Amino acid sequence: MKRNSLTLRLAAVTAASALVLAGCGDDDSEPTSSDNPSESTSDDAAPAAEGDGTLTFGSLLPQTGSLAFLGPPEFAGVDLAVADINAAGGVNGADVVHVRGDSGDTDSGIAPAETDKLLDAGSDVIVGAASSGVSLTVIDKIMSAGSVMFSPANTSTSFDEGDYANPDLYFRTAPSDILQGAVLANLLVQDGRKNVAIMARQDAYGETLAGEIKKNLEAQGSKVAETVFYGEKAQSYDTQVQDIAGAGADAVVLVAFEETTAIIPQLIAAGAGPQDLPTYFVDGNTADYSKDATAPLPPGTLKGTKGTIPGAETATDFKERLATVNDKLTDYSYAAESYDATVVSALAAIAAGSDAGEAIASQVVDVTTGGTKCTSFEECAALLSDDPATDIDYDGVSGPIELGETGSPTAASIGIYEYDGDNKVSPVDYIAGEI
Repeated sequence: MKRNSLTLRLAAVTAASALVLAGCGDDDSEPTSSDNPSESTSDDAAPAAEGDGTLTFGSLLPQTGSLAFLGPPEFAGVDLAVADINAAGGVNGADVVHVRGDSGDTDSGIAPAETDKLLDAGSDVIVGAASSGVSLTVIDKIMSAGSVMFSPANTSTSFDEGDYANPDLYFRTAPSDILQGAVLANLLVQDGRKNVAIMARQDAYGETLAGEIKKNLEAQGSKVAETVFYGEKAQSYDTQVQDIAGAGADAVVLVAFEETTAIIPQLIAAGAGPQDLPTYFVDGNTADYSKDATAPLPPGTLKGTKGTIPGAETATDFKERLATVNDKLTDYSYAAESYDATVVSALAAIAAGSDAGEAIASQVVDVTTGGTKCTSFEECAALLSDDPATDIDYDGVSGPIELGETGSPTAASIGIYEYDGDNKVSPVDYIAGEI
């Protein structure tokens, strides 16, 4: 595999000439906490909590729903981080604990109740959700409780706009769709696509990413033949599929989740499937569709289809360490980002001298930028132990992180993937970018 060191200055992508790209299973283990989250039926946010001496992580990640394939690697990332933190002495003299919650989908509506459970369990930091739409249903509840919300996978630009643009209790280790939209558009241009059709979910994720792809394509001289949206609860995609099939496009971008397995057969029947038109996926649906998958597609269906997933290449030694907490992992999407969200929060708690959410939030950006470079919790914690006033700059397994004033990464990587004849996907390139 050829590695690409090209760095995109995205502020210029939408206004300048085209940038050509050079080169190119669920872990069912119990929560690590000895206490399970207690039940809560209250719709009111918990009062702002003071630190109790124990840093508690709650994970609001997809055990069920259309993004359930992302659950195992994300939970594993948190579990491994917790294990590493405690092996290195914990935070402020005490072991950290981890309690789990299921984010589900926006249409399942379970995230608010699961969030109550995590807050009732004393979660100072909630790692999640994966879905931007789900996060938007609980972000106010979490921040009102005085807890940190730290997503490993939210990519919607909504979190850097409006009320959420100001420094607060929300952070993420995944880059916004400004970066993924630019990289995917550049890939389409590099592949010679001049008239692209986009089919996307009608939610915060789908609308944002479709808009970024369209903007970047048009900035580089390509056209968007058609953009169609479908509802999260759609029972049929007939109208949208026919619009795509009749658009006269030379490529199709599908911004979707697990409904991909229903949409692709309809596109094929309409003569607009991956073997009829070059097809491109995004992080929400670049998954395994082989015979080993939960919802497989017939062999050869996706051969040549490409997809993009935010995140740097997962190092072999990190995969091996993840296997110590879940030896059934085959997908590593957002595992590194989940690990780093947990480690950054722990380092921020040490820097603040408190496990209270608001105290942690005050230090999160600082421990990821400037200062003395360090690349593990143990190394960074030792620097802070020697002198709590030490300015550290944690570079994690997901990359440099470098959180900006809105709590989002200002530098990140996007992986480009391609499907083989068995509908299995593998990386072919990684593109570094700045936002």
